[in-house]
Amino acid sequence: MAKRENNYEEMLKELQFIVDDLDSGEMPLEESIKKYEQGVKLLNKLYKKLNALEGKIKIVNNDVEKDLGGEINEF
Repeated sequence: MAKRENNYEEMLKELQFIVDDLDSGEMPLEESIKKYEQGVKLLNKLYKKLNALEGKIKIVNNDVEKDLGGEINEF
């Protein structure tokens, strides 16, 4: 069965939990390092997802601009 990919908001919440855990200072060093690694991996996924979504928005905007004959830049 394929693993379901989290959406951006779910991943952001998960990253916030990791940051909160690390900020608490209550974890042993080894566990903190593991959490930090998880956070970095999650952050990379968030950047990739954000860049992909930004690319989609640019494509849609270009299509809208073509349909409107360049009128979108007037706003």
